[in-house]
Amino acid sequence: MLISTKGRYALRVMIDLAGRRSGEYIPLKEIAQRQEISEKYLEAIIKILVKGRLLSGLRGKGGGYKLTNSPEQYTVGAILRLTEESLAPVACLEQGAAPCPRAAACRTLPVWQGLDRVISEYLDNITLSDLLRQDDAGSDYMI
Repeated sequence: MLISTKGRYALRVMIDLAGRRSGEYIPLKEIAQRQEISEKYLEAIIKILVKGRLLSGLRGKGGGYKLTNSPEQYTVGAILRLTEESLAPVACLEQGAAPCPRAAACRTLPVWQGLDRVISEYLDNITLSDLLRQDDAGSDYMI
């Protein structure tokens, strides 16, 4: 499994917006500048996040994007599944995959199923709120 740039950037955008707790819409241009992502590429990513109802958008003056829920309600797994389409370590475990004719005799299938479980459990137990707290940890350190 390799997480694409799209997935990594989507996670960065979601963390960025989660850190702006004002509840106001944040212009795409501001997000792009802070995250150093081209506006054109960011538009494509945000379109996916809006379609998946993770973000809401408002056009015009005062418009932009914001989270539809609180940061505690978003998991890294959900964000990556939306942008990556699959987190399965092998094709036969992808959602909607055709049944493998070798599954009954496949000695490696339990390995891939276990890895798939570990990946899902790990990513589904990290929220945007958790990632924001990581930023806060140690930020009060002074010399």
